[in-house]
Amino acid sequence: MNVQIGKQSLRFAEAPYIISSASIVGKKEGEGPLGSCFDVVGEDDKFGQNTWEEAESTLQKEAFLMAVGKAGLKTEDIRYLFSGDLLGQNIATSFGLMDYQVPLFGLYGACSTCGEALSLGAMCVAAGYADYVVSMTSSHFASAEKQFRFPLEYANQRPASATWTVTGSGAYVLGKARSKARITGITTGKIVDYGIKDSMNMGAAMAPAAADVICRHLSDFGTSPKEYDQIITGDLGTVGQEILWDLARQGGYDISGVHADCGIEIYDAKKQNTGAGGSGCGCSAVTLSAHFLKKVESGRWKKILFVPTGALLSTVSFNEGMTVPGIAHAVVIEHAA
Repeated sequence: MNVQIGKQSLRFAEAPYIISSASIVGKKEGEGPLGSCFDVVGEDDKFGQNTWEEAESTLQKEAFLMAVGKAGLKTEDIRYLFSGDLLGQNIATSFGLMDYQVPLFGLYGACSTCGEALSLGAMCVAAGYADYVVSMTSSHFASAEKQFRFPLEYANQRPASATWTVTGSGAYVLGKARSKARITGITTGKIVDYGIKDSMNMGAAMAPAAADVICRHLSDFGTSPKEYDQIITGDLGTVGQEILWDLARQGGYDISGVHADCGIEIYDAKKQNTGAGGSGCGCSAVTLSAHFLKKVESGRWKKILFVPTGALLSTVSFNEGMTVPGIAHAVVIEHAA
């Protein structure tokens, strides 16, 4: 029987397995430290399409097909799809996945969407509502810049606190068939708003939500940071990491010794001029698949806490002078012998 833990968490009695995953990224991501780890690196960030938005849809289309193929399944074996992106009305997802005709739950958690998709997919499988689901997301540097900031042609100067939106899509097949990794629990995050209004400092906006859900998770499960090989946030970057550590200490937990951030790992910030690091829905999705999950599947790591982080702003809210609230979702991933 699945069990409610504390105020915001679930522990799965029959933990669903991560049967396969796929990661597809752009040229800049392929030139970073993890370049050799990704399944596909595109040489043309338009991926053969006419627009940036169509390119991002292609990322999702190909990542889905690759993950399903790796699992030895067919499209018709997938009961539900959980996916979303950063674009208005989730158009990268809807146009990218509609041809597969798989029942879709369209999600929006900003850059935390991978955690939201994995959480809901795991709940669905654990409850017996599906044998196989796919949880996925995407982002694209150019489509995100076009929507949230400035057209690329503007060539604006970026502050050091800014992060670079990852061009990439990560997809995961979850199910009951045994594999080397499983999702044993989740902690669903709350919206946390510290009054940040700087849209070029996403790390500061999202760090409070990350600290809140991590502290809540550790409290709900009655555990400590040392029980995890790694606590991995999504896209806080170097600025957000320092804030997270401080806030977690205020909550009674020192996570500095086991913390890693996908946004820091995916780029060489100095060589690639990416500011504080990477961000975007695709950042945590592709970095987990290509890098961290492999350590769990090999048995090198036994248990990690995956915590993608999102900034809940839109062009409307920003232009009207509103704050940038944050949200984060925590997913426990363990090695399965």
